[in-house]
Amino acid sequence: MSKKKPSLRPAANDAEPTPKVIIPTHPRAGLFRRLGAWALDLPLVGILLGAAAFLGYGLALVLEAMGRLELGEHPDVQQWLAHNTLYILFLTCVVCGFYLWFWCKRGQTPGMRVLRLRVQNTDGSHLKVGQALVRMFSSAFGLGNLLVIFDINQLAFQDHWGDCEVILLDPQDMQ
Repeated sequence: MSKKKPSLRPAANDAEPTPKVIIPTHPRAGLFRRLGAWALDLPLVGILLGAAAFLGYGLALVLEAMGRLELGEHPDVQQWLAHNTLYILFLTCVVCGFYLWFWCKRGQTPGMRVLRLRVQNTDGSHLKVGQALVRMFSSAFGLGNLLVIFDINQLAFQDHWGDCEVILLDPQDMQ
């Protein structure tokens, strides 16, 4: 009976996958471009939020007129809406939905498009919804962008947590 010596080389199916090294083809976006895109998106988000608030207010007025809405201790519909958790959650979802839609479907909001920015995975693919949610909630209302100044890779706090990057596109990439 011969004893087989153990091989020092792993079998073909036991081989560890080699880590994928991504060489960036575009520079990452700096702080001022990121803040500029945010500032350009702000009026659009405001219009969308205003339309949603108007819709919710109109629905509440109709429900009150039909006798289906009890205001309780609140003197009017505005006060009732201001203290209604469901209404506030609805407006929050509208704002979050704006960013989720653009980040996951196109990789850029309208403000990012104007400034030639794109949020993406390091392999160039669009963000997944869960990834975009992590990015959104870890941004600390935009304060996470301040890390870009100190990070050697120009990644914001939300980029680290969302495992993504914001890049600056070339003008020919915008066609």
